Amino acid sequence: MAPARGPGGKEVNVHEIDRSPEYNDFIQKLTAFHEKRGTSFEPEPRLPTMHGHVNVDLYKLYKAVIDKGGYDELNKVQKAWGQLAGELGMYYADNKGMGQLSFQLKQDFYRYLAAYWIQDCYGRDPPPKEILEQQSCASKHGPVLTRTMENFKLSARRPGEETPTRDERPAESTPTSANRASGRLREAPPQRVPFQPDTGPSRQTRNVSSHHNTPSSNTTQNNYHGNQAQQNHHHLPQQHNPNNPLHVIQAQQAALRGASSSFTPANSEMASRLGDPFEPRPPFSVPLRPVNTPGNNPVEFAKRQRLLKAQTVGFGNVQALARPVLPPAGYEGPNIYTRCLQALRSGIPAEQAFALNHLVKISYERGDKYKFDSFLGLAEGLIEKALEIGGLFYDVEWQFSYSGDQDNSNPSILDGLDGTPDIVERIRNLAPKPVLDHLQPADFSDRLLRITEAVLTMRNMVMLHENAVYMSEVCSLKDILCIILHMPELEMLVEIKHFALDIAEQVTPWLNLDSNDPLYRTLLAQLDSSDRGTILTALRAISRISMNLEATNKLQGVPAVVLQNIVNWLLLNDEELMDACLDFLYQYTAVVENVESLLEAVNMENVVPHLVRLLAHGAKRVKDERILQPEKKELCTEEVPPLPFDLHEKLRNTDEPTRCFQWLKTLFEEDAESHITQIAIWQAYQGSFGALAGVRSNLSAADFIRNVSHVFANARAQIIRGPGEVQRFIIEGIRARTVPCHYETREEYTRCQWQVVKGAVPKRCNQFFLGGEQMWAHVLTAHLGVLVGEDGQIENKEISTSCDWTDCVKYPTPRVVKLAELTRHIKTHVPSSPKRPQQDGAEPASKRQRKSYITPAKTMSLTWEKTVVTSDERKPNVEQAAGIPLSAVLVLRNIARNVVKTESEEELLKKSETGGESGGWNEKLFRPVMARLFEVMTENKALAGYITSLLHLVQTED
Repeated sequence: MAPARGPGGKEVNVHEIDRSPEYNDFIQKLTAFHEKRGTSFEPEPRLPTMHGHVNVDLYKLYKAVIDKGGYDELNKVQKAWGQLAGELGMYYADNKGMGQLSFQLKQDFYRYLAAYWIQDCYGRDPPPKEILEQQSCASKHGPVLTRTMENFKLSARRPGEETPTRDERPAESTPTSANRASGRLREAPPQRVPFQPDTGPSRQTRNVSSHHNTPSSNTTQNNYHGNQAQQNHHHLPQQHNPNNPLHVIQAQQAALRGASSSFTPANSEMASRLGDPFEPRPPFSVPLRPVNTPGNNPVEFAKRQRLLKAQTVGFGNVQALARPVLPPAGYEGPNIYTRCLQALRSGIPAEQAFALNHLVKISYERGDKYKFDSFLGLAEGLIEKALEIGGLFYDVEWQFSYSGDQDNSNPSILDGLDGTPDIVERIRNLAPKPVLDHLQPADFSDRLLRITEAVLTMRNMVMLHENAVYMSEVCSLKDILCIILHMPELEMLVEIKHFALDIAEQVTPWLNLDSNDPLYRTLLAQLDSSDRGTILTALRAISRISMNLEATNKLQGVPAVVLQNIVNWLLLNDEELMDACLDFLYQYTAVVENVESLLEAVNMENVVPHLVRLLAHGAKRVKDERILQPEKKELCTEEVPPLPFDLHEKLRNTDEPTRCFQWLKTLFEEDAESHITQIAIWQAYQGSFGALAGVRSNLSAADFIRNVSHVFANARAQIIRGPGEVQRFIIEGIRARTVPCHYETREEYTRCQWQVVKGAVPKRCNQFFLGGEQMWAHVLTAHLGVLVGEDGQIENKEISTSCDWTDCVKYPTPRVVKLAELTRHIKTHVPSSPKRPQQDGAEPASKRQRKSYITPAKTMSLTWEKTVVTSDERKPNVEQAAGIPLSAVLVLRNIARNVVKTESEEELLKKSETGGESGGWNEKLFRPVMARLFEVMTENKALAGYITSLLHLVQTED
């Protein structure tokens, strides 16, 4: 499974419940609150998101709403609930789904947390449940925090109690954009009264109300009067006449609908407000069939009178012709589903052509809802239509018998109840017809097209889980699959054979097939094909046998040529085919007898190394930098390092302000978060040059401070208040370097750490030198007292000394050692000289200069192999092995586990006892690849657990 992603394509964290102690305590308090209040409470409501249904963490929702100001404040901001849903890890890619999600999230807070929020955060008694939980959050009853019974009654006042102005209430036919923007639900349209035809007689009774007196002779009157009478029907009381058929029908319909709303007072003080949110069931239309009466059909009654008179006078053989039953008014016939089913079962070619053409479309477009169990006889009709393929290519007319008494003497009669066990032998004994592959008559092509459409319909329908389970119980399906797959090798039959294999792939997980089953043998025969699609689908169908059942798929009776073909297909650079072959081998090698057959059919000493190579299929080298110690920044101090001796010699004779500029570049650097006092930096400058003889400085303190801003663009002089409200004059934006650097080359100097005074408080040399050669020469002459000749040669004599470099443990005490040996050791403390760029276009060293006050982080580079991985829905952060490497290691583990239980293992051990090669099959197969298995276990984290179990099986000695 891929990682969860939000609308922007970025990886996101899906909302989950954090069952912390705080969460459990909050849910307990919330449950007690709702029990006391008498309202329903669901601790973990479910919401639909683009990643599936999630359970809402009410504690997270409660905290998030409070952080945003509360429920009422959140409702004032448009799309605030959708934004909150995204922050909580609930996402939808489309606006429609996001709108529904945000509304349901708002409804959950309103129903389960709103009353508790008022009591918990404000210490108030929440409004009664009749005006809070029992109302929808989309109702316009105002904020919940200030909702009372009085303002609730005002906001819930019924229509007609007061006349709203045009600004207060817009027309129903013109929805405003504000309602849509605020996310509120639209108002329901007014209820429509279904049309009820007048079935009363044309002759009117005396006591019929004038509002319903509409004679048939006045049908051409003005429409206005008809509409006015229809409106008066809803407002004026009517006289009830039990003898009037119209009143009888209206009374029956009123009894079905319940009490009429016209008799409910619009403004009743005694009416209960609890019934306001109830929405009555909308009226439904009742199909009416006219009834023959002497008034509306006198011709029919006159005919009946004549027949009675004829029978009375002696014509007893006269019989009235039965009048056909007319369909109800407005009835357009059966739906397309029923019509296609009946047309398919009719046997009429034209009707079957119509039915199959539409069944293909329906099964493709509505495959998620079109089920066999909803249309009885559909599966049998499609199978019987597909069975006609036998008559096109063989001299046989297949038929299914459902009597249970199978007659084996007639090969054309198939057992429709339990399946035909010898269907393959019957097909082989048939005489084929001479059929040309690329030239057929029109009638032949039409029949084959209808048969293909019937098989395609079944193929589309079994893609649904329920239909696959249903078809697995239809035993005649296995016979028709065997018949189609054993058809002649013609190009015109390639399509229908692929449809049959697709059906088998979806049905076999629910079938228990033994080695003698005709369908099992038929699928194995397909593995001898040269068609890649046929091989792929057949391998998947065989590997999925009994996958959803408790029975074990033993896969026995596989021919040796099929096993050799599967091993050869593993060598191809075809991931889909390799995956199907490995799935088959995983099922096959799980049985000990099959491993014995595999050892006899193929050379396993060549198969095992290839399976080991597949452990790195698609692997990528991943490099990761691990931080051992994080980056460290030195604290800013007022201490300025001394000026190196060689730079002092150059700068002492330099004029101002150049000398000031070069001195600042050598000993200071920019740092926006640091500062130094003006007196400290001025004293450091005076200490470098002012106290030495022969050095003259005419630079004042004010000019020096201004020069600092010229050298460092971000440095500026400021006045700050220190402890005790004492003013401090500082220069912000610079700090003293830990080690000096050359003002031209920007190379850092190195501090000499030779201890000149040992003891409890050691004293170091602390002189700075540029490059390792100057440092090495300084240690030899100044600390070891070695004299260098005029030609630069040094006499290699024995000296008695120790290495006093700080933290050195090589020569802690004085000892006699050759000078060459000692100098080689001292060079390990001296840093090497940096390489300077020789090209003219090289980047200047100043741009690559690192900050001296920052100690770089210590890192370690790790490199390993990473194959295809997936994440578990329950543990999204844990990567698990997947794909071809996982299938390969599972096959290897089955071989290592079961090969020691075969008879070949005993024979191999007997040969080793008589002087042959020692060890069994595991030693013979896995010993050459042990180094690679250990390497994969070390570098591939996802496969480490599987390789460990494999090595445990291989290295276990009996």
